[in-house]
Amino acid sequence: MKKKRIVSGMRPTGRIHLGHIHGAISNWIRLQEEYDCFYFIADWHALTSDYADTKDLKTYIYEIIVDWIASGLDPEKATFFIQSSIKEHAELHLLFSMITPLPWLERNPTYKEQLKEMGQKDLYTYGFLGYPVLQAADILVYKAYGVPVGEDQAPHVEMTREIARRFNHLYKEVFPVPELILAPKSKILGIDRRKMSKSYNNAIYISDPPDEITEKVSQMITDPQRKRKTDPGDPQICNVYSYHEIYTDKETIKQIESDCKTAGIGCVECKRLMARNLNKAIEPLREKREKLLSNMDYVKDIIEEGNKRARNTAQITMEEVREAVRI
Repeated sequence: MKKKRIVSGMRPTGRIHLGHIHGAISNWIRLQEEYDCFYFIADWHALTSDYADTKDLKTYIYEIIVDWIASGLDPEKATFFIQSSIKEHAELHLLFSMITPLPWLERNPTYKEQLKEMGQKDLYTYGFLGYPVLQAADILVYKAYGVPVGEDQAPHVEMTREIARRFNHLYKEVFPVPELILAPKSKILGIDRRKMSKSYNNAIYISDPPDEITEKVSQMITDPQRKRKTDPGDPQICNVYSYHEIYTDKETIKQIESDCKTAGIGCVECKRLMARNLNKAIEPLREKREKLLSNMDYVKDIIEEGNKRARNTAQITMEEVREAVRI
């Protein structure tokens, strides 16, 4: 039985960190067993906000593919490709831009939020405003059944659905209306208890060496009400404890919870234990990553094979689109 296809991408704005692993990637790993998965590096999307600084773009493109494989994504089960290598994305984006009403883009809540959040950058560009139109082309050019995204991207997927309906109404039924597959929220926050992000300088990367991970864990914010070791703590509001829930065995977690509440363990000792467990969990990923980096021809072959498959699929769709538009 033919698997349904899903499409999702990641912008190459930095290395993979634990927020990516426990947000998008763990979900992608699960989905690759059930769907025909197309996962792409969204390098054109990176330019929508980082157009002024592209010096590391190519490096990040390859490093992210390496991190994907090291984390458990399987190029035998999913198709990996680079957005800018498939020119059909740009052609479909252009055609969609002709039929997408401007108020749809201006009302997009994510657009308004990101303008505020990234106020230090000049984002009053057509590319940034039209981000969801390019995203619609990324998805619909592969006639995706579904799109796994985080909650912040849900409005963009809804716009993709509207653009598909509008195209089908104006011309003919070419595109399926894709389903939203909402990814679970990452259980991991940055070391400062904000969302883990390169821009916040609060991320733990799977490529970090052991001593750097230990240092970052030592800086993590714990229960803010606990001033001294003799003060009882509340594990449920402690960032370190949330990491223990993922990286520490269940019996030890119970003991940590009890000791924290009764001041039987101090935050320094708790962090040391967390750092050891986290390094133990990341070590196999780090080792696999190093092997892949030493064999970049293999990685490039994976990308080229993925590009070829994606291109073939996109070309077939664009033949239908051109026929429908009579162009």
